[in-house]
Amino acid sequence: MGTPTSPALKELLELLTLERIDKHLFRAFHPQDREHRLYGGQIMAQALRAAAYTVADDRFVHSLHGYFLRPGDPAVPALIDVEPIRDGRSFSTRRVVVIQHGQAIFNMDASFQVEEPGLAHQVDMPPRQPPTEAMVPEEMRTWAFLGWRHDHKRLSSSEAQPPYQDMWFRANGSVPDDPVLHACLAVYESDNALLGTARLPHRDVMVRERMQMASLDHAMWFHARPVTRWRVDEWLLYALDSPSASQSRGYNRGMIFTADGTLVASTMQEGLMRQR
Repeated sequence: MGTPTSPALKELLELLTLERIDKHLFRAFHPQDREHRLYGGQIMAQALRAAAYTVADDRFVHSLHGYFLRPGDPAVPALIDVEPIRDGRSFSTRRVVVIQHGQAIFNMDASFQVEEPGLAHQVDMPPRQPPTEAMVPEEMRTWAFLGWRHDHKRLSSSEAQPPYQDMWFRANGSVPDDPVLHACLAVYESDNALLGTARLPHRDVMVRERMQMASLDHAMWFHARPVTRWRVDEWLLYALDSPSASQSRGYNRGMIFTADGTLVASTMQEGLMRQR
């Protein structure tokens, strides 16, 4: 692909090139303009990148399960410690801990598998079409990702809405043909809208300034290999819903489809939704 790469995407790609300190120990850096706590999608993507560095090239990530333990400090590089739990005939498992100020801020288990044929089925993609370039908001042109949300006016209102939304996203420029890099970028962007889906039914009573919102955990499954089956620099539909909110927590699900309807990844996340 020949699409020019935005400066924000270039920076993100550089952040996913970790510094290797030891065989299973890495140092990760953060965006220069980040002032408050770190974005969870960035930490997950860097943790996956570190884990993949320690796995054989013939094995690709098929699932990850992570927990956000403490807010990340954008002023301090993070240490990423990867523990090789097991390397079997078909699967490899890695446990990852991201550390700042001597404390764990995020931990994740990730599983990798050799490519293997088998039975296959999938649900149908919602009947949606990707946006044209003219439909993308102008303010996004410098961002790392471009996006388009269906029913934007309805979803932006202050009235309560059903807990589901469909949105398109793609990297704002060309991404090298590295499957791990495409997976890391998909992980990064998958954290962008999940928690907001659980807020939709409560728009009429929720005052955003009086809410404490934070991702608690995040899981993701990959159903198809990047580059050969899909690319993050081509439009992907993120179909989201929230089956439940209770106990100051919102539970959210997502499915990621290519424009031709192939389901390539699924996500689940629970987030804190505490009224102050």
